[in-house]
Amino acid sequence: ELPPSEFMQVADSTWLVLSVVSNGREPSGCQATGVTKIARSVIAPLAEHHVSVLMLSTYQTDFILVRERDLPVVIHTLAGEFDIYKEEGGECVPVTCDDVSNGFLKPKQAASPTLHPVQSPQTRFCVLTVAPDTLPAIATMLIDVLFYSHSPPREDGTSSQDLDSITFFAFSLIEGYISIVMDAETQKRFPSDLLLTSSTGELWRMVRIGGQPLGFDECGIVAQIAEPLAAADISAYYISTFNFDHALVPEDGIAEVIQLLQQRQESGR
Repeated sequence: ELPPSEFMQVADSTWLVLSVVSNGREPSGCQATGVTKIARSVIAPLAEHHVSVLMLSTYQTDFILVRERDLPVVIHTLAGEFDIYKEEGGECVPVTCDDVSNGFLKPKQAASPTLHPVQSPQTRFCVLTVAPDTLPAIATMLIDVLFYSHSPPREDGTSSQDLDSITFFAFSLIEGYISIVMDAETQKRFPSDLLLTSSTGELWRMVRIGGQPLGFDECGIVAQIAEPLAAADISAYYISTFNFDHALVPEDGIAEVIQLLQQRQESGR
């Protein structure tokens, strides 16, 4: 419904959403949350089959976006590990490889993924949710933060890799569930009694992937971050955007995360 505009850039592909449901069966002893839970079973296999993904972690769950044209490869790749369903008329209907085999081509061998630089600003973030019926009470503040409250542009020519802080605010409304990521300073502008967070109230630090905007044809970017964190049972929330990918990790574990990612980059050279 958005009118065409020279100021709006739209990616060519149409994307479909995958939601991974465990039916309450969590691996014993696994404490990691967020994207790391599905790194080994979903993200890594898709990267090996040269499927590009966008990740969206929310307060409630995680979603994987894949291009519609890649769906046959996705189904064939994941069918051995998962029961796969599609929504039809509000009902979940089983999907088999035969349903998408028409025109299926075995994917080409994926080239070694580019190891993009990882930046870690000093900004501290909160992962929050809001009860839908209280949303009107903060709507004006949300609009101000989303569209008007921006940090002034840097004019000193400093490279983006040297940023001490980063402006980042993510708001998602999915099937009535609201999820918000904001920095700790911005959180102080909102009524504290309306913003809900985990019982621990932990703060998160960010690692941003890419020294320049990433292409939608690249694969393995999410795996570059998620796999080493999954191996170390470190929780993470992952948010892909039009230009960059962002992973949020617990503040007290940021030093270990940076060390793991540096080791990953060095071993990949």
